[in-house]
Amino acid sequence: MSDYKVPLRDIQFVLYEMFDYQRHCESLPGGDEAGPELVNAVLEEGAKFCEKVIAPLNAVGDREGCSWDDGVVTTPTGFKEAYDQYVEAGWASMSHDPEFGGQGLPESLGSVMSEMLGSANWAWGMYPGLSHGAMKTLDQHGTDEQKQTYLTKLVEGVWTGTMCLTEAHCGTDLGMLRTKADPAADGSYKLSGTKIFISAGEHDMAENIVHIVLARLPDAPEGTKGISLFIVPKFLPDTDGNIGERNNVSCGSLEHKMGIHGNATCVMNFDGATGYLIGPANRGLNCMFTFMNTARLGTATQGLAHAELGYQKSLAYAKDRLQMRSLSGSKNPNGPADPIIVHPDVRRMLMTQRAFAEGARMLIYYASLLVDVEHHSEDEAVRNETSELLAFLTPIAKAFCTETAFESANLGMQCFGGHGYIAEWGMEQNVRDCRISTLYEGTTGIQALDLLGRKVLMTQGESLKRFTKIVHKFCQAEAENTEMNEFTQPLVELNKEWGELTMHIGLMAMENPDEVGAASVDYLMYSGYVTLAYFWARAAAVAMQAEAEDKSFYQSKIKMARFYFQRLLPRTRGLVPSIKSGAANLMDLEEAEF
Repeated sequence: MSDYKVPLRDIQFVLYEMFDYQRHCESLPGGDEAGPELVNAVLEEGAKFCEKVIAPLNAVGDREGCSWDDGVVTTPTGFKEAYDQYVEAGWASMSHDPEFGGQGLPESLGSVMSEMLGSANWAWGMYPGLSHGAMKTLDQHGTDEQKQTYLTKLVEGVWTGTMCLTEAHCGTDLGMLRTKADPAADGSYKLSGTKIFISAGEHDMAENIVHIVLARLPDAPEGTKGISLFIVPKFLPDTDGNIGERNNVSCGSLEHKMGIHGNATCVMNFDGATGYLIGPANRGLNCMFTFMNTARLGTATQGLAHAELGYQKSLAYAKDRLQMRSLSGSKNPNGPADPIIVHPDVRRMLMTQRAFAEGARMLIYYASLLVDVEHHSEDEAVRNETSELLAFLTPIAKAFCTETAFESANLGMQCFGGHGYIAEWGMEQNVRDCRISTLYEGTTGIQALDLLGRKVLMTQGESLKRFTKIVHKFCQAEAENTEMNEFTQPLVELNKEWGELTMHIGLMAMENPDEVGAASVDYLMYSGYVTLAYFWARAAAVAMQAEAEDKSFYQSKIKMARFYFQRLLPRTRGLVPSIKSGAANLMDLEEAEF
């Protein structure tokens, strides 16, 4: 069976031909060093590491899983050694501030590396991946002393980070959390409580683990307004910043999961563990959203990773597997049957996977460029505008890219027929590993409420208009290009309809707030299909203007854009009446009637 191959050609197309990555880098402080030669070298070396070191461990991690023995967690064979290579090669520090030991390359380049690592082996990639959110949280909200103590080690990669939110009785509703933080005489705090579902909460890959933990102070108000954020290291740093005595935080058990067996998902016990306040007291949830928004874009990347991996594996199988003859005549007359890629329904499954994978890549890379601008632009107005646009796109990226990824992973498995159900091919693992992505960092329903309720309706539609203006300007710019009519004309209509649907929901919600919850998921999926249509139209426009020897690559882009518009975008036609049907068909059924 074929191994994962990094799609370098498509990555370079999106970065350089769609988004002018060289110009983007030159606009960032110090970014002029990230020229095409350096970036391509990074991508090529990253691809070798992912293909040769990380990808072969994917099946190993699924088969072996992690083991727990009296609080000690051991990762699968080869995981620690691969992580040592990762740190030694400098991958951990690539996109971080040189002040703390980073290499200062754009964060967007780090996002590309995250895609490659995740597609090769999502369970392994979670260990370093979660550290990025911890680092951003410390960078934005930590004191200078906290940054020097923790950020330097996290950037180097010798320490890793986690996010500790969930408790057994509260997941999304964090206002219910019970973990407490009692002040100590030396200015630190003693944290007591239990957190569950903590990815990479305990492992043997790094010398220390820095937990970012939500807890309540003794005098904290009820609900979300009484939550504070703390640093709780596994080992307390000594005066020189090296690991000292063991803290009172331990792994009580490992969760038994459907997938991502190679990553340790832990129950973490804090028994009077020493912690240090990050940011203002009782403002922890605000600080934690720095971590959560990073994680949400990371989970969108997980969707891309599983869609890409499933597509690659099923494509190779479809070219090799012989079954039946083509309805239009034999395509392999010297063989007993034709390869299944000749059959229209197999092509439907393959092209759907590809359309969602490559569309997700465009959206996620675009969002990663916005992250660069948000963090580094010297113009406050530009930073604020970019931040608002990124806030609008984040729930779409997280939820839409994971929902379509799970569809893609299942289609990849379906291409194999009965063999897809057999473990040795890796397709059922890809489905199992992908399933968590629609749950992580806020379920699809939560993302949908965030998009429609908070991001759109609470801004009176301004956040939506910010993006639809971008779409409108693109369509205007292509108005004289008749070859683009098949893409721009439906996009113009959908762009208008998007605003009308939003207004319809808003008016209904004024009479009944449940209308927001009733419409939200369908609204998010509608938004996702239209957003990807915009990026596929941009890809087609670039491909039409390309003057290069690689004509087949550009022709395939145009054909894939046509497939997306003709086969997948029409799904919006079913979502519109569903959205408009209102809350009554959901809420009229009495509880006793279920």
